[in-house]
Amino acid sequence: MSLYITAINSGSNGNCYYVGNQTEAVLIDVGISCTAVEKRMALLGLPISKVKAIFVSHEHTDHTRGVSTLANKYSLPVYISGETARHGPRLISHLAITFEAHQSIAIGDLQVTAFNKCHDASDPHSFVISNGGVTVGVFTDHGKVCDDTIHYFKKCHAAFLESNYDETMLENGPYADILKNRIRGGLGHLSNSQAVELFKSHRPSFMTHLLLSHLSRSNNTAQIASELFLPHAGNTQIIVASRLEATALFTISAG
Repeated sequence: MSLYITAINSGSNGNCYYVGNQTEAVLIDVGISCTAVEKRMALLGLPISKVKAIFVSHEHTDHTRGVSTLANKYSLPVYISGETARHGPRLISHLAITFEAHQSIAIGDLQVTAFNKCHDASDPHSFVISNGGVTVGVFTDHGKVCDDTIHYFKKCHAAFLESNYDETMLENGPYADILKNRIRGGLGHLSNSQAVELFKSHRPSFMTHLLLSHLSRSNNTAQIASELFLPHAGNTQIIVASRLEATALFTISAG
């Protein structure tokens, strides 16, 4: 059994992550337009009919911009916490389904489990998706690495891992101090060094793919992030997810 994954878009301009098997798939967040999702999936040969549900991590616009339009157009259930639903996005109520952390939700043969994370949103979660002994995690918008992050990261054959900023670039960059402190203050985003430390310390031996995600346009580069990870990669393929296009479609197997 395999899972198929792609970052349809990853960055502060919009986040959308696809995880599926041969017959069904879920989207984690839809922070770009419905049209962009449709076009990028078509380029990858992924029929939109495979998507059976959307899971929303938190209410920030770069994760929710296209949720309502896509869900309404294709009558997709939207799994969203009660607090996140109260703060946005605006959803057609009959499509919204609440979830609880650490409780597995079945979408066909896919099992999706939410867990809490540290981020400055009303009730933020990340997700792991499993099928047939294969697990993929989506770890973005983490202000710091907490116990739940480590617990679920250790289970993953592949992961979308936030590597948002280079500390020196952020410190010397154009952002106001209040925004710099928000990003690095424990409820914002993971730095390259925080992300690589998680990878070095807790990567399972069976992890085959790591997609560096949610890179800052102003405070990071693909080269800086990837060069930090590559010396520690071993047999894990390192991919930098783009804010401008989808990644390739990767096949994740148990071995």
